[in-house]
Amino acid sequence: MFDHPIPRAFQNRFSTQYRCYSVSMLAGPNDRSDVEKGGKIIMPPSALDQLSRLNITYPMLFKLTNKNSDRMTHCGVLEFVADEGICYLPHWMMQNLLLEEGGLVQVESVNLMVATYSKFQPQSPDFLDITNPKAVLENALRNFACLTTGDVIAINYNEKIYELRVMETKPDKAVSIIECDMNVDFDAPLGYKEPERRYKVPEEPTEEEGDPGTWTDMDMRFRAFTGSGNRLDGKKKGIEPSPVPIDPSDIKRGIPNYEYKVGRITFIRNSRPQGLIGGSWWAGLLFSLALWCSRSPCVEKQDNTDG
Repeated sequence: MFDHPIPRAFQNRFSTQYRCYSVSMLAGPNDRSDVEKGGKIIMPPSALDQLSRLNITYPMLFKLTNKNSDRMTHCGVLEFVADEGICYLPHWMMQNLLLEEGGLVQVESVNLMVATYSKFQPQSPDFLDITNPKAVLENALRNFACLTTGDVIAINYNEKIYELRVMETKPDKAVSIIECDMNVDFDAPLGYKEPERRYKVPEEPTEEEGDPGTWTDMDMRFRAFTGSGNRLDGKKKGIEPSPVPIDPSDIKRGIPNYEYKVGRITFIRNSRPQGLIGGSWWAGLLFSLALWCSRSPCVEKQDNTDG
């Protein structure tokens, strides 16, 4: 009557229900707070026996479903030391599944594709206080086996819990992150506001700066030796600077050359030395010739013959 063979896909499938509890309910002298820092669960020894007989591929990944709320996530397994009929989950995973202590959860074995990309959104702006968030997240994800789009995972850093929502995963909505090369990106934290840019208003000139129209009263030219000096004999007399005040009328503005053409430079030079113009220039030349002739050797030889 039931001679039809069972498909191989269903032969190697693990599926059962457990009552789930948080890790804090795990009995034993050892502290298992490390389970809260990752995305793996603790299952009973009978699950390991059944998984080994089904020839499940490694790594062992599972799909957790809360049928009452139709919530779903994925996880790995850490140990098989729980009591029969019970599994222990991290607290953040129970919150995603909307499970209470002792609630029923469906556990099924799955095969997931290897992750290539994931995007996270911090649930608090406090995450921006971390100096290197990518390095912190990479270290925290070592305790996870897989990621599911829509989950809010929790990581522990410097004794503080940071929650991050998985916004996107590639190539599928649920991926395995064991031995993978995954690119990580961050979205703006929840409740984050861009800082407002404040533009400086130009300040009005103060009384000390004065009006630019009165700058002509100031000495704008270079003056040499306006500082103080020291005498070699140590006396203080005559070492104070005495700069000559400048007359505002001496400040002359240049006259622009309205006939200027691009690519042409005109140099204006004086044909005669300044100060020796007209008769003064000829008088200086005659005086120099007379002085040269008076000192000439020919004049001294003529004087000797006359004597």
